[in-house]
Amino acid sequence: MEIKRLLAEDAEIYRTIRLESLKLHPEAFGSSYEEEKEAPVGKYRESLPSVYTFGAFENGSLVGVVTLFPEGKRKMKHRASIFAMYVAESVRGKGVGKKLVETAIAQARELGKIEQIHLQVVTSNESAKRLYSSLGFEVYGLEKRALRIWDIYYDEELRVLFL
Repeated sequence: MEIKRLLAEDAEIYRTIRLESLKLHPEAFGSSYEEEKEAPVGKYRESLPSVYTFGAFENGSLVGVVTLFPEGKRKMKHRASIFAMYVAESVRGKGVGKKLVETAIAQARELGKIEQIHLQVVTSNESAKRLYSSLGFEVYGLEKRALRIWDIYYDEELRVLFL
C-alpha cells in the first residue's frame, strides 16, 4: 500500500471514490451523493491542491482517502480539521484508515503551527470511533441530530487531538 498526497491530476479518481463513499455511507458525511454527483470534475481539480488530501493506493487503485484542512483565519491558525475520511470496503480491516489518519496527523505536525486537530464522527460508526480513539482523539462534545437523511437523524461526536 502506498499513501500519497492527491493533487489536481488525481481529480477524476478522487471524484470516483468520493461518490462511492457518499452513495454507500450517506450517514457518515455532511455532503450528499445527489449534490456531489452533479459537480464537475473541475471542482476537485481546483480544490485538491488547496488542502492536504491523502490517498491510499493498493495495486494502483485508490482505496482510501482523508483530508486535512488547516484553518486559515488568524485566530484559528493553530487548528486543523480532518474530514472526508473513507476506506473502500474491500480493504477494511487492513490498517488503511489508520495509515491515512497517521499521515494527516504527521502533515499537521510538519506544518509546525497546528496545535489541535478536530473531526466529527457519526455515533453509530463504531469502527471509526475505535480508530480515532486509538490515535488519541478525545470526545469533547456531542451534536445531536447533526445530520438528517430523509426522516432519520444522526448524532455526531466532536473529537479533538492535541498535538
